[in-house]
Amino acid sequence: MDALHTPPETPLLILEERLHADPSRVVLRPFHLGWQATNADGSRARKLIEDIASLSEQEVDAEYAKVLHDFSERHWQTELMFEERYAEVEHSLDLAGTAFSEQRKRLIGAYFCHEYTYAAAALMNPSIVPHPDQSGTGEHACRFIMSLRAVGEGHISSVAFREGIASDDGGFALWPQGPFATAVAEDEASMTDGIDGIVVNRHPESSLSNTVIFPVTDQQRNGLEDLRLVRFDHGDRDYEWIGTYTAYSGHSIRSELLRTRDFAKFKLEPIHGRAGRNKGMALFPEKIDGQYAMVGRQDGKNLFLIRSDTLETWDSDGEKLMGPKYPWEFIQIGNCGSPIRTAEGWLLFTHGVGAMRKYALGCALLDLDNPSKVIARSARPVLTAIDADRSGYVPNVIYTCGALLVGDRLHIPYGISDSAVGFATALVDDILALME
Repeated sequence: MDALHTPPETPLLILEERLHADPSRVVLRPFHLGWQATNADGSRARKLIEDIASLSEQEVDAEYAKVLHDFSERHWQTELMFEERYAEVEHSLDLAGTAFSEQRKRLIGAYFCHEYTYAAAALMNPSIVPHPDQSGTGEHACRFIMSLRAVGEGHISSVAFREGIASDDGGFALWPQGPFATAVAEDEASMTDGIDGIVVNRHPESSLSNTVIFPVTDQQRNGLEDLRLVRFDHGDRDYEWIGTYTAYSGHSIRSELLRTRDFAKFKLEPIHGRAGRNKGMALFPEKIDGQYAMVGRQDGKNLFLIRSDTLETWDSDGEKLMGPKYPWEFIQIGNCGSPIRTAEGWLLFTHGVGAMRKYALGCALLDLDNPSKVIARSARPVLTAIDADRSGYVPNVIYTCGALLVGDRLHIPYGISDSAVGFATALVDDILALME
């Protein structure tokens, strides 16, 4: 990517590349009749099946041809998805043994599907981690995975991904994205074996950059928000990729975990304990004094350091780490992703909210051995929305959910007014020099 400009009073170099909301990115999703499941005609779903069953085979062929004409080139393996959707409907409505032709089954499947534009409204709040596969990259580069919060119809948030490569000389490139997006599939075994949480699988023939994780459980049904990914080292370079995110039901929130070792199978599970009732938690990439550690805003205003003996349960409000100090963060502060280990200490990107609810990016430095000790913090924003970047779905917002360190250089993807994603780079020493 080419460099665009350096904002005033910041060492960040802003890159030219931008990612924007895109209504052309669609996936096939199950269509549920919802609150109108029963009406004057009885079960809407069964009545729909009866109406399709009443068609002649010639009418079925004609209607199905229209469906393929309109949608087959907009989706990957369209007919197979119709077949799979029919199998789900057959099971839920107990249609086994019904003598439907294969074409009629596909048409029924089509009636119980719909297109969903998962990133039509907004694309924002990225996080970025090293890719599990670093083969062939060399010592000066890092293959990465970036997560994105994609907002579609109904203001429902899902998790999308992009892959690419970054280098310690400032190079940053996203890999091309394919034309077809696919949703993860629920692992049926995880829904029946009593595990806490649910497992979803990426389609084995789909790339990660074309994969979307949608809400699955009741708690998640209105969105998976602001995933903060980190590559966690369990010791001896035993890595697991763990993300904290907010599960929004439409009336309540809680923090949850996304866990994966290969970005092909993902476990989504709740965070138990008092700390999980809040949003914006970010996990350290390794244990501190034998315990897991997170940074979170537990009272809606200040940042806290929280510790736990397990990843799944965080039953402490923790200790106050820092509160708003400067005018650009007087309303509240929060983390902007997991702390990053540097030679000088844990580098923690923060966000501050000031007058007119303007969000700005800041940073702090925590002691490596005792992260409850704040060594330094930025007196002025590292990055703030200016000029055209102030306009968007939610104006005046700069926000990130994580940065990537390659050598001595940071790569920082960031959300712009909840409408686009930009990219910046800076040397670690230049960021540290901003702090007092």
